[in-house]
Amino acid sequence: MIAGISIYEILTLTTLLFFIGVYGFITRKNLISILISVELIMNASVVNFVIINKYLYPDVLQGVLFSIFIIAVAAAETALAIAIIINLYRQIGSVEVDATETMKY
Repeated sequence: MIAGISIYEILTLTTLLFFIGVYGFITRKNLISILISVELIMNASVVNFVIINKYLYPDVLQGVLFSIFIIAVAAAETALAIAIIINLYRQIGSVEVDATETMKY
């Protein structure tokens, strides 16, 4: 238990965050919204790594190190995705998923 909050409450919160991200990824048509949904999924997994590590092995920092690695990968992924989205916007003038089907290669 961390500061009066049980592990079940935190895992419930991260489960909700994960499935909100999955729902947003499936239902959104805007590439920026899809990117935000993917980031929400990754952040839920980061919190899971930290809380499960803290609960099972309180003296070992492996979960925290994995979380830092995931955050670094997420930052690189976001930078690359934003660059791709900006290039798509320059070519077709839209960031909607449906508009990319008419793009000339």
